Amino acid sequence: MRLNTTIAEYRGLNTMKIKFASYNIHRCYGRDGKYNPERIRDVLRMLDADVVALQEVEVFEKDPGLLDFLCEDSRWTALHGPTLSRHSGQYGNALLTALPMVSARRIDISHRSREPRGALSVTLEQGRSRIRVLATHLGLRPSERRSQAIRLLDLLERETETDMSADVTVLAGDLNEWFIWGRPLRWLKRHFGRTVHVRTYPTRWPVFALDRIWVSPTHVLDHIAAVKSPLILEASDHLPLLAMIDLRGLQQPSHEQRPGHYD
Repeated sequence: MRLNTTIAEYRGLNTMKIKFASYNIHRCYGRDGKYNPERIRDVLRMLDADVVALQEVEVFEKDPGLLDFLCEDSRWTALHGPTLSRHSGQYGNALLTALPMVSARRIDISHRSREPRGALSVTLEQGRSRIRVLATHLGLRPSERRSQAIRLLDLLERETETDMSADVTVLAGDLNEWFIWGRPLRWLKRHFGRTVHVRTYPTRWPVFALDRIWVSPTHVLDHIAAVKSPLILEASDHLPLLAMIDLRGLQQPSHEQRPGHYD
């Protein structure tokens, strides 16, 4: 899988290809410390993804229209997944999708007394195919991530048993896993298969592959890359991760893995 794919290479693709993105927007606070939703909206327009999993989304009580603003004049419908309510507003995950939603629910994966965490479990439709998406943001401590990974995998197994119509499963988000040999990544690899890890944090000199897009079956994942631009380097502390899923792969046998840095 090529790690330096440009945004331009993603354009003009047919409807059998779906572009996914995962982006931690850092509450719309850029590297300069300024709150600037316009920058985040401009980055999202630049990515031009069909489906975007967002983390660290804070919808302020004094300005409740953030998601509407991000979706303004776009193809997206927004689904908010707040995990924490405070005096200033609600904080958590969100999913922006240009694909029709068949079903959606919010999952609580909070661990003990740690910061509340959650996931959005959404089934999308593209033509005759259904795509199950789990958009999430895992905790900072290893014990949290282990507990949360187990719960997400249990959820996927239960949903697989009860919903055989999902042709593709996507897990997208900031997994906060610093260690490539950490147990959560090993468990996820066992479920999804090996996947490319791409360094996304911090923006200026990315060292850690915190942001992930896992896809099953693995062979429908066509490209995956972190995206850089001068605007992206200022808009958040994470680089957005962009992946292309080719639904034509559902009709073809699994192919050999492409070059890349695999877990």
